[in-house]
Amino acid sequence: MPRIAVIGAGAWGTALAVQAARAGHEVVLWARDPSRAAIMQATRGNSLHLPGTPLPPAITVTAEQTMLDGAAFALLAVPTQHIRPLLGRLPEGLPPLILAAKGVEQGSLLFPFELLDALRPGHPAAVLSGPNFAHEVAAGLPTAAVLASQDAALRAMAADHLATPGFRLYGSEDPLGVQVGGAAKNVIAIAAGAVIGAGLGENARAALITRGLAELSRLVVALGGRAETAAGLSGLGDLLLTATGPSSRNTALGLALGRGLTLAEALAGKSSVAEGAATAPALLARATAAGVELPVCAAVTALLAGEATVAEAMAQLLARPRRDE
Repeated sequence: MPRIAVIGAGAWGTALAVQAARAGHEVVLWARDPSRAAIMQATRGNSLHLPGTPLPPAITVTAEQTMLDGAAFALLAVPTQHIRPLLGRLPEGLPPLILAAKGVEQGSLLFPFELLDALRPGHPAAVLSGPNFAHEVAAGLPTAAVLASQDAALRAMAADHLATPGFRLYGSEDPLGVQVGGAAKNVIAIAAGAVIGAGLGENARAALITRGLAELSRLVVALGGRAETAAGLSGLGDLLLTATGPSSRNTALGLALGRGLTLAEALAGKSSVAEGAATAPALLARATAAGVELPVCAAVTALLAGEATVAEAMAQLLARPRRDE
């Protein structure tokens, strides 16, 4: 079986490495920090980001870039804000990349798929997204995800190598729409968590998630994606998981903000990343440039910046003119 590389040894990268090994492959997992790589290789686990998950014998953890040599493809599982500097350090001749990052780069306002195309034009790539908690994927619990690319051969090859009966992969020709969903759901989840943290109730959370899905759908279509993508695993599915699942980092951030903590206080001491915090202002700017209103995203951006309390943000949303759904 061909070798698969995974770039990024956080929770998601480690879970994907475990899944690739489960699918029968030799896997090389790259960690940026050599000492961290050595610890993971020696202890056969990732105690920092994915405790309790043993690394199968088929996984080798390293900090050497030679791990990319001879790989059928590489899964890129680093935070969106780290992709640009990372690609600048990686050698030419990369294998096809499967982007497993969700978000929008600050400054450029590019989604990861667009960012890769800007830095490595024409490089073969696909997007992996969906309602996937890392610890559940690592445990082998039933999971479905989307592989999106306009390169049908790459989609099929990656799916053949990664899929198992418990990890079901669906194809899509809409990588942009898939990435809009993956970015927007994190922002909406912060809002949903803030609603619960502030004691506003489940009715309010359900309404907010529904209106957030409408925002997500509008933006997908406005940027050239497909409406059905927003209703699929990478849109509605991922939104439901991230905005209601107890393991969601973005919902947890929203809960803390709803209880009155500042962003700095809510993030203090955290080793994992709540992508929605960096994504919200960038996604709002991208939508504004496209002429699309995102009221929930705007409220989250103001909340994160300390420009509004949860009560003030909710009052602004509730004061919007009534209209037909």
